[in-house]
Amino acid sequence: MLTFAPGPSKVYDALPTYLQDAYAAGILSANHRSNAFMSLYQNTEQLMREKLHMPDDYKLLFTSSATENWEIITQSIVQQASFHIYSGSFGKKWIEFAKHINPNTNGSKIEANQEINVADLEISEDFDVIALTQNETANATQVTMATIEAIKEKYPEKMIAVDTTSSMSGIELDFSLADIWYASVQKCFGLPAGLGILILSPKAIEKCESKGEKGRYNSLSFILENAANYQTHYTPNVLGIYLLNRVLKDLEEIQHIDSNLRERMLKLETAVAQSKSLRMLVDNAATRSTTVLAVSGSEELIASIKKDAEKEGMQLGSGYGPHKPTSFRIANFPAITNAEMDKLISFLGRY
Repeated sequence: MLTFAPGPSKVYDALPTYLQDAYAAGILSANHRSNAFMSLYQNTEQLMREKLHMPDDYKLLFTSSATENWEIITQSIVQQASFHIYSGSFGKKWIEFAKHINPNTNGSKIEANQEINVADLEISEDFDVIALTQNETANATQVTMATIEAIKEKYPEKMIAVDTTSSMSGIELDFSLADIWYASVQKCFGLPAGLGILILSPKAIEKCESKGEKGRYNSLSFILENAANYQTHYTPNVLGIYLLNRVLKDLEEIQHIDSNLRERMLKLETAVAQSKSLRMLVDNAATRSTTVLAVSGSEELIASIKKDAEKEGMQLGSGYGPHKPTSFRIANFPAITNAEMDKLISFLGRY
């Protein structure tokens, strides 16, 4: 079954080869204090610079998931409180996690078709971190790099943390615009779930050291102490890191992936726009995601389309939250080939 669900989604076709190579190389039994692991970590970080254009002075860290990163950021970096700007369910979950740790956390919810009005944005001195969900998987929206840049210019003294769970390794991110970036590998990285990625600027590392939070197994100071030697603070998902390394080695540079996904998304959007019975959940092209498309229709039609797709060996992602019965979501992730996407576009053309 070919899945277009937005995560966990389709893995890269080369994954069976990677798995066999991991076993043959003995990396599955490698101690996370060993030279073999430290070399793997260091090489993976370098590949993130070469392929995804992560700045040379930013640090790559490994966690269990993007969800764990919510907790790490609040407990180890936020000193006063974080201010969250979000439009969907995952952005809402982030702010709720943060409030459990820091009750002074606050934010602003915007609608899916609403762009962030930076000129009218007012964030007081009570907040030292601005939290953005760059790509909201639940409602298929995104925040542009231009908007993040405008927020950075307006609030240069504040730190910006960005959730790119459904976009990192799919679109080109300007990492210099924020100090904290995170993701999980089961989406645009085309890998099985179970590995989180956290990327920090020197400014974020300094802020962590200044706060001095310690005592938890995932305290960022403890993670960074080990990462300085290309080690992890606990026994990590070595297989996941190895697979990430292999995927990065085989990837084109991110600007080429970005270009291809934008061309494919335009074809998808055109197919839905020409449909007599379907429409895009997000009408505003400026806030519509490049990597996830949400398609809406009547409850009966959506159920019928999903069943028809399964008969042809394709699984569409269900809608999320209040949109679940009246929408489906399509992952436009790099592991899905152009031919596979063309098959889906042809299928949608019937409706």
